[in-house]
Amino acid sequence: MSSIIKISGPVVRAKNVQHSKVGDVVKVGNLGLLGEIIEIVKDESVIQVYEETDGLNIGEKVVNTRLPLSVELGPGLLTSVYDGVQRPLDVLKQKSGNFIGRGLTAPGIDREKKWDFKPKVKVGDVVSSGQVLGEVKETSLITHRVLVPHGVNGKVTKIFKGSHFVEDTIAVIGKEKVSMLQKWPVKSPRPYLKKTTSSEPLITGQRVYDAFFPTVKGGQCAIPGPFGCGKTVTQQAIAKWCDADIIVYVGCGERGNEMTEVLRDFPELKDPKSGKPLMDRTVLIANTSNMPVAAREASVYTGMAIAEYYRDQGYHVALMADSTSRWAEAMREISGRLEEMPGEEGYPAYLASRLAQFYERAGMVKTLAKKDASITVIGAVSPAGGDFSEPVTQNTLKIVKVFWALDAKLAAKRHYWAINWLRSYSLYTDITDKWFNINVGKNWSMYRENAMALLQKESSLLEIAQLVGKDAMPEKEQFILLVARILREDLLQQNAFDEVDKYCPLSKQYLLFEAVDTFHEEGLKAIEKGVPANKIERMKLIEHIGRLKYGPDEDVKKLIKVMKRGIQ
Repeated sequence: MSSIIKISGPVVRAKNVQHSKVGDVVKVGNLGLLGEIIEIVKDESVIQVYEETDGLNIGEKVVNTRLPLSVELGPGLLTSVYDGVQRPLDVLKQKSGNFIGRGLTAPGIDREKKWDFKPKVKVGDVVSSGQVLGEVKETSLITHRVLVPHGVNGKVTKIFKGSHFVEDTIAVIGKEKVSMLQKWPVKSPRPYLKKTTSSEPLITGQRVYDAFFPTVKGGQCAIPGPFGCGKTVTQQAIAKWCDADIIVYVGCGERGNEMTEVLRDFPELKDPKSGKPLMDRTVLIANTSNMPVAAREASVYTGMAIAEYYRDQGYHVALMADSTSRWAEAMREISGRLEEMPGEEGYPAYLASRLAQFYERAGMVKTLAKKDASITVIGAVSPAGGDFSEPVTQNTLKIVKVFWALDAKLAAKRHYWAINWLRSYSLYTDITDKWFNINVGKNWSMYRENAMALLQKESSLLEIAQLVGKDAMPEKEQFILLVARILREDLLQQNAFDEVDKYCPLSKQYLLFEAVDTFHEEGLKAIEKGVPANKIERMKLIEHIGRLKYGPDEDVKKLIKVMKRGIQ
């Protein structure tokens, strides 16, 4: 008979657990707390418990389910709000009230709801793993494609059209009965034909991301920054406005009030493309900082498994992980209780490999059904004191290709977004510039490069201005400081509360950058003719440029024509 012999917070040791294997899910104690075997030493199993272990006693039983930690996949995932191990929070609330009772379980997919299944294959067709068997209208925005389960191949001998529960048999392939409900181990990547090179950017509608530091569909992005700089707000905005088909938002160890804001706001938001509720294409996983630390790791993998499932259906998925630092802190705590040899700052030696395993599951792929689909991962990093040299940030930087560095000074100035344009970078600009030049405007890359050069020039000129004073500088350099200020205040800043400016289409972004580039070019001509920089700074034209982002595209085009006639 298996029994508990040691309890150390979320880490429990048990003796004689039947048929134990690393990765098996077990039920711990009289309450049946959910846990996972993470180490086996002789006849002892070390268990990571995903619930609070207060009140657990030595000698209580441990039952092995002999199954790995898995998620349930099928129609009904969208619009759902789960905890870190895919228990639906609305169901748990009905069972235990506002505080989750320990040992409670609930299926991830509703067994009592019927779905209208429309076959896409017929009797006699030969199908293989990952192929689409049929479709279900899951929400007003998303059609759920029911896939042939992994490992199932053969001829369709029966298929059943009509209304079914998720556990009902909808097809028979060879002798294998297939339902709409599937299970998948969260730590095992789902198979695909091959990874491909992505050429299409993920459009966010936020100028600093789209124009300066773009990512592609299937990209790997990190948002590091100190407390209060806007990591969570950034991820929420991208989740709201980006052009991914599916959003998986994982609140991993974040403050409860931030997750509350997500849970309250998302159901009320409208999808900008369709006008339908945003939740109709969203899955939320809430694992707040007051929940058990062990479940933080599970929540990240749960979110990734769900994202891969929709990717395999042919959708472009954006996964928000907020934040990977809290996940790393949970790893550090578990590692300490296991008495493992600590690495830098107490983090386990395998921190880098775990982060890499997670981020490498992102990418553009050719699915088993031969469709192009992707997962874009955007992970927030919360370095203590904003120190980017700490291990989680540094190990993340080795993996990701987009680095959106948040700046405490910009945040203090209410510069929204608080992205430091001198520290941030994107390794996808060569790919995205080609796409933007073809699909938005032929001069996109030129305007972006000119704008970045101006901001870099401003950085060095500001040091000189502090020494000698702005008025003592040459007219041309004074004018460069003016143009850079317009870039920062009128283009890089966005007003999240303005109905027009909270989302900026690519066409308008192009026109705004063209307007500033034209102003820069024509202004330099005026300086050469002897017009003082302070005179240009006092012109009404500056005020008009500042208002362009709030007006229609036609206003921008008219002002560009006016400026091209010359600045006097």
